[in-house]
Amino acid sequence: MARYTGPRSKISRKFGEPVMGPSKALQKKNYPPGQHGRGRRGKKSEYALQLQEKQKMKYTYGMLERQFARIFQLASVRPGQTGENLIQLCESRLDNIVYRMGIAPTRRAARQLATHKHITVDGEIVNIPSILIKPGQTVGVREKSKALEAVITSVGANSSKKYAWIEFNNADMTGVFVNYPDRDQVPENFNDQAIVELYNK
Repeated sequence: MARYTGPRSKISRKFGEPVMGPSKALQKKNYPPGQHGRGRRGKKSEYALQLQEKQKMKYTYGMLERQFARIFQLASVRPGQTGENLIQLCESRLDNIVYRMGIAPTRRAARQLATHKHITVDGEIVNIPSILIKPGQTVGVREKSKALEAVITSVGANSSKKYAWIEFNNADMTGVFVNYPDRDQVPENFNDQAIVELYNK
């Protein structure tokens, strides 16, 4: 399956929360999309709920099935709880860190910045948005790209957003991924245990 490029509001309505960024559609139509969206009242099975949680996390971080399965495999072999490891690894993706730093307004935009070689890691240009950043590494905007209007606007608009596991300097548009976040520090609403149970079936 290719990466989802359809309406973001449709995905937000499907899960009942702004999965792919802020959406006004939830205020106007707080029911699932489709012809029978208003009438869906049936109780979902345990498997359906687990699958929904996995899809929600995939859509949130903009991952394909194989990418997500690979990260889950890495999380399962690391010490500690698999669910927490999974979220920590997702948070350490380059596109997510660029988004968290406020360099881009959405993860989609962050992915595009990385792909177009506007982002550096430890001073080197990196164009793979899915690479996993390690604690202590520095992520920033390439010198030639600091004048981009989209970047300047995003940094200005998100200057008040701060995350405990990231240090960002607005002046030179560089930041450090300090450490992996604790589960309760991540603002998104994930049921990571349901995802772990789904993969362990």
